[in-house]
Amino acid sequence: MNIMLSLIQGAAGVEESSPQGPRDELAALAAAFSEGNVGAARTLVSAVGGSVLSAVRMVLGPGHTDVEDVAQDAMIGFLEGLARFRGECSIVHFAGRVAVLTAMAARRRQRTRDRWVVADEDESGLVAAGADSSPLARLEAARRRETVRRLLDELPETTAEAVALHFILGHTVQEIAAATQVPVNTVWSRLRIGKERMREKLDRLGGEEFASASECGS
Repeated sequence: MNIMLSLIQGAAGVEESSPQGPRDELAALAAAFSEGNVGAARTLVSAVGGSVLSAVRMVLGPGHTDVEDVAQDAMIGFLEGLARFRGECSIVHFAGRVAVLTAMAARRRQRTRDRWVVADEDESGLVAAGADSSPLARLEAARRRETVRRLLDELPETTAEAVALHFILGHTVQEIAAATQVPVNTVWSRLRIGKERMREKLDRLGGEEFASASECGS
């Protein structure tokens, strides 16, 4: 670990900033891993593992049974992708993007399987407990998160990626542009399409819920 820290500190001493902003402290580790340093790989996994797992969990849903397997696949993809990484964004943002793409691919594979399998139970009603919100607010938040997840299955991959990075992981437009290597205006366009589709889906779900409530009351 001391060797890894010295790599980071040495790199920071050479260059404190770049045109994109402060130097990424994990960049030296990524470079060391690309040169065959196994210890650097272990340190990188420890540094970004939590972010990768969190991203996968948010895209798949907290109750998904494949979260850990998909996170492991994402971590492997992250390490393999470092050979092509050109430093347009931070290592953490790069890992987050790989996690989102891996999780979206897993959702699409599951959606294909589910066309031939009848689900035993619906997990979309599971709501995480929270001390600072009412049950109704938590239910609404859970409904919106599930709506975003389902929307990812319907959107083109590039648009779904922007939506997931922005609305699920909280990345800024500039960060998404850097990570995906597209102009900022392109990211705005993809997010606009995603927001329009999300609004349509929420309105449609709201109408269905109103119709169900009316039937129950009749």
